[in-house]
Amino acid sequence: MPTTESVEFLNQELEKIEKWEKDQKGLWFWEKIGRLPFALLDKLTPKFIQAKIGMAIDELGSYIQTGGQYLISEKAVFQKFNLENEIISLEQVGQLPLSQMDEVAEELKNSRTKFAAVQGATTGFGGIFTLAIDIPVLLSLSLKVLQEIALSYGYDPKEKAERIFIVKCLQFASSDVVGKKAILEDLTDFASEKKNQRMISQLQGWREVVITYRDNFGWKKLFQLVPIAGMIFGSIINKSSIADVAETGMMLYRKRRILERLQQMKKPGEV
Repeated sequence: MPTTESVEFLNQELEKIEKWEKDQKGLWFWEKIGRLPFALLDKLTPKFIQAKIGMAIDELGSYIQTGGQYLISEKAVFQKFNLENEIISLEQVGQLPLSQMDEVAEELKNSRTKFAAVQGATTGFGGIFTLAIDIPVLLSLSLKVLQEIALSYGYDPKEKAERIFIVKCLQFASSDVVGKKAILEDLTDFASEKKNQRMISQLQGWREVVITYRDNFGWKKLFQLVPIAGMIFGSIINKSSIADVAETGMMLYRKRRILERLQQMKKPGEV
């Protein structure tokens, strides 16, 4: 348990995160468009693109259950801490000061966001013909950066409960204000003893978890259907998508770590 962080400091940092949560109220362009009838979306979206989106949803289900092809190595993340004593376990990461965790998570966020911009422009160049390539790549990038951020704060994405948390972070980044509120309330249980009690219902409801992600994802991808112009849309869309996902992961994982430390610092008998 770090000795350099006081209860006052942790509470101040928690207030910053709670302020960020309250700021997630405005519906931006994609969510406003997403309120149009989804039947229209189905008509506008080519069948093979719909199939790719459907496959992405199925892959999310597989990821929750087994991790599938998306699990990443811990070693590359551990090396980014650049400490005198080599990091060899998540337990060690979990004992580091928040500032060091934040630094590594921010570095990962910036790196993945830049890569997403380049990748989106590349696959957006061919419009509808290359969009099918972009969909699984963006999903993979989203899951990768969330797993890296989980590791940065000392959490193990190889655990099924953690993968559920990651998919919910993914959903949060694409949800409207009502969805965000519900997800925040749901994720609060991950920092409490209720987590294990709710695990069965979490697993049974994984398809509902990704419905919002699917709908908003479909709208965003439509803007890449036009060749050449798709380069601009593709770069902006993918960059903003990964940036939003990474920021969400940082905030929610940071909140969990702070709440756990505050709980550990409570004096015996305190509630």
